[in-house]
This record gives sequence, structure tokens and C-alpha cells, in this order.
Amino acid sequence: MRALGRHAARGRAVDDALEAAHPEESHWYLSTIGTASHARGAGCGTALLKSRLDRIDAEHAPAYLESSKEENVPYYERFGFTVTGEIRIPRGGPTLSAMWREPQ
Repeated sequence: MRALGRHAARGRAVDDALEAAHPEESHWYLSTIGTASHARGAGCGTALLKSRLDRIDAEHAPAYLESSKEENVPYYERFGFTVTGEIRIPRGGPTLSAMWREPQ
């Protein structure tokens, strides 16, 4: 509440939208991954993602993530994720792509 201050209702709306779209099946949730603009293209994000997917695959578990940028969807598809739906963030927020990866 302190961090969001007068925007607490907006924060709750975002949280509610993400929770409503989140799969109920047991899975790994890859919450956030990002690379600073000066480091993009150097393989850092791929290395991070691959390290988690290697562990997930060792457990034969599914994985879930939300892509905040439509242009990143093909990137995640290369790792076996498929778009399962759209998450519309209320109050002028972005539309996220919900993505699921079956056990490998």
C-alpha cells in the first residue's frame, strides 16, 4: 500500500487480472525476465530462460508466463510456449499474452 499510494486500486486491478488468468494446474511460473537495453542480443535472457527450462524439463513439469510485449511472443514460442489467451490490464494498461508450455 505504501509503495502504490493513491494507485493502490490500480495495483489491485492488475493483480486481479493476472490471478484470474493464471492456470490452476500445478506448474512453474516464470514471472519476470528482462534484459537491460544495452545488453540485449548478447544471449543473457536466453541463458536465464534456458537454465529454468532445463530444470523444469528435468521435472517433466509444465510452465506458464505472461509476455508483456507482442513482439516477444515468437521468442517464447521458440522455447515451446504457446499463447493460450489475452490478459487485458484494466485502466489503460497493456494487453499481455498468457503462454503455456507443456512438459518436455
